[in-house]
Amino acid sequence: MIVHIVMIAFKDENKEQNIKKAKELIDGLMGKVPSLRSMECGINFADEERAMDLALRATFDDKEGLNAYAIDPEHLKVIEFIKSTALYSKVVDYEES
Repeated sequence: MIVHIVMIAFKDENKEQNIKKAKELIDGLMGKVPSLRSMECGINFADEERAMDLALRATFDDKEGLNAYAIDPEHLKVIEFIKSTALYSKVVDYEES
């Protein structure tokens, strides 16, 4: 199984609304992207300078599934919104043992 983790920091403008909308869009991907096996998304509550605003954990059967997700039209709609509202993001992809 492949695990895909993304953490996102959002711009200050409309930050709370954009975080909530991003979570809704991410949660809505289940059932729309065939290769997506699970999706977990959460809004940060830690009040630390190093904290990110939102994190997601998605799983796929294999790397091909992750690659298919990366170019899926439903996923690309979410990416478009996030790119327009985020400062930056970090990603980790690994194979679960």
